[in-house]
Amino acid sequence: MADTTDAVFKIFIQADIQRVWRELTKTGEAQGAVFNAWLHTRGGLVPGAAMQMQTGTGKHVLVVGEVVACEPPHRFVHTHRFTQHDDPVCQVSYELKPVGSGVEVTLRVIGLPEGTPTAKSMRSGGTMILNSLKAIVETGRPSFGTRLMYWMFDHMEFMLPARTRSEHWPLDK
Repeated sequence: MADTTDAVFKIFIQADIQRVWRELTKTGEAQGAVFNAWLHTRGGLVPGAAMQMQTGTGKHVLVVGEVVACEPPHRFVHTHRFTQHDDPVCQVSYELKPVGSGVEVTLRVIGLPEGTPTAKSMRSGGTMILNSLKAIVETGRPSFGTRLMYWMFDHMEFMLPARTRSEHWPLDK
């Protein structure tokens, strides 16, 4: 079994907790804070429900998991596995805490499999997710650099590995 660690990322967002919660848990539209992926679930955000993060076209599944906890508007936890890697599953936890006129958001990656592509991606991705979340909630859109990256993602989707195609990852499994 691979060694695991936890990674913790924090940020303060000047906004109402409900607005931050909605941005992290919305379905039916792109999650600008989470690489512009679309959250899909089987049965809603309830413990035990299967979930996926898909590309906007729905042709590829980037992440699969299961909802572990959903306690609006304070805590959302799910398992996490990138479909392009054979790495072990880890957990992602978002904790929202009102502080003054804003919200402290803590993103924890629990059981991060050390020395894997998942660990490398999650360590760099955690900061970007929270910075994008802050920008979207406070200004209405992610930074120019992030928007440019998302444009590239949309136009380069054809380069994703075949193993990430949606037909390989049915949501009802």
